[in-house]
Amino acid sequence: MKTWMKWIVSDPSVMMGKPVIAGTRITVELILEKLGAGETIDDLLQAHPRLKREAIQAALAFAAEALRADVVYPVEVPA
Repeated sequence: MKTWMKWIVSDPSVMMGKPVIAGTRITVELILEKLGAGETIDDLLQAHPRLKREAIQAALAFAAEALRADVVYPVEVPA
């Protein structure tokens, strides 16, 4: 079993089906946005007391696996 599978769930009735940390409404997207904006894992844990370090690591593993799919992502190069 993939390590993220016990932490990441998707339910159409929760956050419009976006992948979330199980038992919360914290989306994988939110975690990635916050980390990408420079927040630390400790910042996230402090802001969301129900969140666990393992769940954040699972969100990163899930995102990495999702990006391994054979899909072309258009990226605009700044002028």
